[in-house]
Amino acid sequence: MSAALLLKQRHALIQQQLHADGRVLALDLARQLDVSEDTIRRDLREMAAAGLCQRVYGGALPLAPDGGTLTQRKQAAPERKARLAQAAASLVRAGQVLFLDAGSTNLAIASALPQLALTVITNAPSIAMALMEHPEIELIMAGGRVDRRAGASLGPQALRTVERMHPDLCFLGACGADAHAGITAFNYDEAEFKRSIAGASKAVVVAATSDKLGTAAPFGVLATGLLQHLVLEADADAAHAAAFERLGVHVIRARA
Repeated sequence: MSAALLLKQRHALIQQQLHADGRVLALDLARQLDVSEDTIRRDLREMAAAGLCQRVYGGALPLAPDGGTLTQRKQAAPERKARLAQAAASLVRAGQVLFLDAGSTNLAIASALPQLALTVITNAPSIAMALMEHPEIELIMAGGRVDRRAGASLGPQALRTVERMHPDLCFLGACGADAHAGITAFNYDEAEFKRSIAGASKAVVVAATSDKLGTAAPFGVLATGLLQHLVLEADADAAHAAAFERLGVHVIRARA
């Protein structure tokens, strides 16, 4: 491969390989295209700035899907999310303290919770409303400024609400989920809140639709080694599931 490849040609080839393989490594690309690693890193930075990929250590991943507002996300694939929710809710035991993060899949988990005595903490008004009529749940709402796009209270007041809480299970929302990049988010304040509550929890659960696997968003939330349970769709890519399992994550598949 000639080193004289034009910039647009390199970018097109990188994008083709990213779509074919699901990730690219700077060192491999430099060898393949016969250019320096610095050139490839610059290419990846430019592609990331254009929204074509997400830079990660050593290379790049496809950019996590942006599902839009919470209202838009609730309308997308409700049956798939309901099956994920049923599988995730199977982890819940009577007497536990749960944290339910904002998100359309976690809203489905709220609806799927068993009729048990539980304490549920949430920063999501939609989840709090869904649980208002659950007779055995003690509900704690983390308040503060509500980010309408995230559908969640974020910022200092919400952080203060949860800083002394230590949930048994934290159901964490994810924009991107990759065994190497970990769990990631699009919103800086949201990522900060997620990191705080995940770090205070005894176990962290992520339920992820298949389109989020092998992708990354700009802000890191949780390293894979700190994730205990990953709930996937029945037909989720086996290679992605195996990569998480090799790092010690308990992978649960929803029913087909």
